[in-house]
Amino acid sequence: MDEPIDTARTYSIGELARLAGVSVHTLRWYESEGLFPRDVPRTPGGRREYAHDSLAWLALLGRLRESGAPIAVLRDYAALVRAGSGNEADRLALLRAHERSLDAQIETLIACREVIRGKSLAYQEALVARGIDPFAAAGSAVDEGVDGVVAAAG
Repeated sequence: MDEPIDTARTYSIGELARLAGVSVHTLRWYESEGLFPRDVPRTPGGRREYAHDSLAWLALLGRLRESGAPIAVLRDYAALVRAGSGNEADRLALLRAHERSLDAQIETLIACREVIRGKSLAYQEALVARGIDPFAAAGSAVDEGVDGVVAAAG
């Protein structure tokens, strides 16, 4: 049986970094850039004390960064969350704009993949026509003639 999650638990910067898969430096930088939805509390000794929900927040930030969201977008989103309820329409607009940007990038990547796939197929067909196994080690039986044949295709 799984242990219940203790949502009241707090984490040191090192613990949170390890659990979130980021560096301590990254957490400090996120804090300095205003990327947390609220100020990070400190212990009486001055050590950062992160709430349990910081893990989910960092997962969201990670996905936004991986998807190419600029820091300014993350900063704006964090500011909206920090401001509290009443701005959900603004949050939605920000996320939808990024979603549209991702959709455009995906369409571009698909078009790029199709060009590359077509070029790969042309090379494969050229090798097969010459009696060469296209799945053999790359370059082992290929000479300059393949580029001449394929170059005509694009």
